[in-house]
Amino acid sequence: MDQAPTRTPEESAFHVYDLNKTPIRALSSDPRFSYCLYVPPAVSRGGPSPELLVVQHGTGRNFTGYRDDFAAFARWHNVMILAPLYPIGPQGDGNRDGFKYIIEGNIRYDHVLLAMIDEIATRYSCDFSKFALFGYSGGAHFAHRFLMLHPERLFACTIGAPGSVTLLDPTRDWWVGTRNFAQIFGRDIDIEAMKKVKIQMLVGKADLETWEITHKEGSRFWMPDANHAGKVRPERLESLRQSFEKEGIPVRFDLVPNMAHDGPRAVRSVEDFLHDVLAERRDVNA
Repeated sequence: MDQAPTRTPEESAFHVYDLNKTPIRALSSDPRFSYCLYVPPAVSRGGPSPELLVVQHGTGRNFTGYRDDFAAFARWHNVMILAPLYPIGPQGDGNRDGFKYIIEGNIRYDHVLLAMIDEIATRYSCDFSKFALFGYSGGAHFAHRFLMLHPERLFACTIGAPGSVTLLDPTRDWWVGTRNFAQIFGRDIDIEAMKKVKIQMLVGKADLETWEITHKEGSRFWMPDANHAGKVRPERLESLRQSFEKEGIPVRFDLVPNMAHDGPRAVRSVEDFLHDVLAERRDVNA
């Protein structure tokens, strides 16, 4: 009887630690930041290359939880999940919110994410030149601002219940608006590229708390008009939608009945959206 080929120690380690739900790994180029993955079984069998879904945590840093919430969907849709971890206070000041606004001191969180994607694309020999991005609450802060910066890298983006929004508003400065966007980031917003991204905005109709999202004068991210997009999250997300649609950027807007601020509960709606996006994308690329 033929015996199955014996794996080398390196091959065994790959199957244990680099497939399915992986351990947490430090980013090689900046080990202040780390990530975990879900890697679908097709990768180990030489099957078709997976798509990539980035699931961005919020203020509570539940990055493994979101990875696990999407794992079954990712298995059956051949999707790799990247769940970054941006820890509180990487500059030693206890700041919980720096990643949400893309820039924190000398840190550019968009560049950190792109470095993670380059790292895993090389490790798994995958083309992740385009990917999908999901963020809820603090993660949605990051997601819609990343979308403005790098629409050419995204084929889909879900923006779930952000506490504060940056409107496509040329009359107000960043982060409230985009008047000085090019001055800060060294590039203009590419509206035509944003139109090509499938965008979902998602919020619970009962998501009405304000204690965490109301900016007060003197606080870290206070600036004039910091609260002008609305009082509660549904109002603020509606303002974001209107600013997108004013520029001709299509948005799927899901106002979920009887849902308060609950990221895990939102996952099923996101999976419905991504199912349709992936089916269309694969039909086009077939």
